[in-house]
Amino acid sequence: MINGILAAEELLASRVAYTFRTYPKQITTAIGALLLFAGGGAFAVASLGPDAADLPVKQVLEAVSPLPVAAQTDALDAFGFTLFRSDLTRSSDTAEALLKRLGIADAGAAAFVRTNAEARAALLSRPGRTVTAEASHENQLQKLSARWIPDGDGGFKRLVIVKTPTGFAARSETDTLTPGTRLASGVVRTSLFAATDEARIPDGVASQLADIFSGDVDVRQLRKGDRFAVVYETFEADGQSLRSGRVLSAEFESNGKLHQALWFQEPGQKGAYYRPTGDSLRKAYLSSPVEFSRISSGFAMRLHPILNSWRQHNGIDFAAPTGTAVRAVGDGVVEFAGTQSGYGNIVIVKHRNNQSTAYAHLSRIDVKVGQAVTQSQFIGAVGSTGWATGPHLHFEFRVNGEYTDPSTIAQQDGGAPIAAASRPAFERIAKATRTELAAAFSVVQASAD
Repeated sequence: MINGILAAEELLASRVAYTFRTYPKQITTAIGALLLFAGGGAFAVASLGPDAADLPVKQVLEAVSPLPVAAQTDALDAFGFTLFRSDLTRSSDTAEALLKRLGIADAGAAAFVRTNAEARAALLSRPGRTVTAEASHENQLQKLSARWIPDGDGGFKRLVIVKTPTGFAARSETDTLTPGTRLASGVVRTSLFAATDEARIPDGVASQLADIFSGDVDVRQLRKGDRFAVVYETFEADGQSLRSGRVLSAEFESNGKLHQALWFQEPGQKGAYYRPTGDSLRKAYLSSPVEFSRISSGFAMRLHPILNSWRQHNGIDFAAPTGTAVRAVGDGVVEFAGTQSGYGNIVIVKHRNNQSTAYAHLSRIDVKVGQAVTQSQFIGAVGSTGWATGPHLHFEFRVNGEYTDPSTIAQQDGGAPIAAASRPAFERIAKATRTELAAAFSVVQASAD
């Protein structure tokens, strides 16, 4: 019985497919009737009309004239498209090397870059400038734009080279940067800075992350699998980011603990970073006076590299190239700025509660005695003056004149919680921040899985 029903259903299907073209109204009615029977639990096959073999076969013939081949060929010959490519200038660039990297094979364009004073000054021996090229499908230069941020006013400059009927022409322009934000995230495999490089996060943003969480997370002792997410300011020119700004919010998951921070500025006050609870994350001192450095010698007994005897090392040495900027780790007043035996060029800053910090072996001193300095302000540059076997910063932390381990310096709180009057505005920002960072972390989780 069941086999008979299935065979009937197959026959019905074939008839529906065939007769639908000729009798759509009848077929629609028949299918509706069939569905009604099926809905009531009955299984039956009704006659749908004449047998398919008896239906007339109609054949329609129509002459089609093809388009002229010559017209199609002319259209293909006239077709063209524009290629776009961007890169950064390098200190070793020649006109040919830069254009080749941009996919341009145009001897005339290379000659123009070499001989035009504006183009040569903007593109050659100027590393790090963003360049965008527009080329024809034959790799001939149509337009080239270079953008960079000069010192000062916060805008940017643009050099534009265009192809004209008579050759190439160059013009210089000044424009304003467009502010924006970027959300990024990453997973630590070896170090924080390797992870931020992999996530294409600027070094300045990575350094801010290390400072923001310095009281909660030691970025030098991260574990594989630690995760982070960050939202930060960008400043764009023609849709391309030229520089980064302040970190607006961040989240760090380290050793199973979640740490969050967001930037908030109360009316009439300096902005600062806070936990979502409203507690200040600002510490009295930064954990390091040098960005992107490693500790080459800690606060401990060591064999003195010059005196060749065991002595207490009263500070921490940060290995860094000569000229690397040195910053004050906290607010204070310059107590000494000059030369001392053994220390070479040294700056001593006096802070609150009879505490002071010292920065030695400097190649350059940028402050004067009596000058007030703020946290993160640059006060000099790494060098190798005094008793130093190579470029590094010797950093000391003194309390009541006594040497104290500088690794403990970032544990002192330095900020107040959010005031009650500012709490509603803070809560709105905190809610939006949690949504953004959760989205970033979901991307990290998906990539890790």
